[in-house]
Amino acid sequence: MSDLTIGSLFSGYAGLDSAVQQVIDAETAWFCEFDPAPSKVLAHHWPDIPNFGDITKVDWSTVEPVDILTGGFPCTDVSLAGARAGLNADTRSGLWSEFAKAIDVLRPPLVVIENVRGLLSARTVDEVEETSDMEWGTGSVGDTSWERGSVLNAFGRVLGDLAGLGYDTEWCGLRAADAGAPHGRFRVFIVARPYSTHGDGGGWEVGGQGAAGFRAGVGESARDFGAIGGTTAADTRGVGLQEGRLPSGQVEEIAKPAHDFGILSGTHGHIEWGVYAPAIERWQSVLGRVAPSPTMPDGRNEAHRLSPQFVEWLMGLPAGHVTDPAIGLTRNQQLKILGNGVVPQQAALALSILLQREQVAA
Repeated sequence: MSDLTIGSLFSGYAGLDSAVQQVIDAETAWFCEFDPAPSKVLAHHWPDIPNFGDITKVDWSTVEPVDILTGGFPCTDVSLAGARAGLNADTRSGLWSEFAKAIDVLRPPLVVIENVRGLLSARTVDEVEETSDMEWGTGSVGDTSWERGSVLNAFGRVLGDLAGLGYDTEWCGLRAADAGAPHGRFRVFIVARPYSTHGDGGGWEVGGQGAAGFRAGVGESARDFGAIGGTTAADTRGVGLQEGRLPSGQVEEIAKPAHDFGILSGTHGHIEWGVYAPAIERWQSVLGRVAPSPTMPDGRNEAHRLSPQFVEWLMGLPAGHVTDPAIGLTRNQQLKILGNGVVPQQAALALSILLQREQVAA
């Protein structure tokens, strides 16, 4: 058993924790997930690991410190598919502040954060007077398109809070497709470490299972996956943010095809995938198992509906991780949990890239 421990916030089905375990030899010490449905998934697979439930009610001074703190705080109010209410105190995405409280008390050596593309553009404060000093100048992590002037965006808020807590950050954005998945699902990933240890490699060994089987050329990652990414230095506060900025409105998705992961042949079965066949076969090769049927005739009058088992496969999870009948979830609960989750292979690729970028910089 590893000596390194993981504390998991907003755990969901533990996809991000799984990615960390694949890249760094570590074991989960505790979860923090308030929703009863995904909590059933956690209890089913990890019955001996405690779940602290509602993050707003946790006294972090009584919690076991961990080496790695992970979390994908709620994306409800920053997602492009939502109302875009932003990262404010009265929104679900505003629970980032609770994440920051946990970091402040626990002081983990490594923090791993995941969120949706909308984090890069959603607003976080309503009045220009509340914006940070780091928000002046061209190409900052704010937006000058609102009537009342430059307003700090959600991404800038997260980086700024981490800097204020004394953490340096590295970030990147990539698609699930860049890890071989047959869908886009672009996500932003951030790693943060206390600034006194930034650049020394941190003792995090990137290897073992690493991203084996679903990544290619990670040694080239700083160049190949640098379409969006940067660094902030906590000890330089605002200056570091300017140096590692993502120019507003100029964020590029990685415009490159997925690498050749090796194609399984003869695995179509009775399903005709048409133009999607190469993408489906690529993911089958990555996961080592054939795609289940995308629909099931379990609707009214045996109408076909989207299969949760297929979505589970799309998300790169083992068969039954969420859909095992023994967990006791409804179809709608399964689909919601899967829709809110992270693709572990994608997160592991991002983490490998970011940690190796640190080692190269050192």
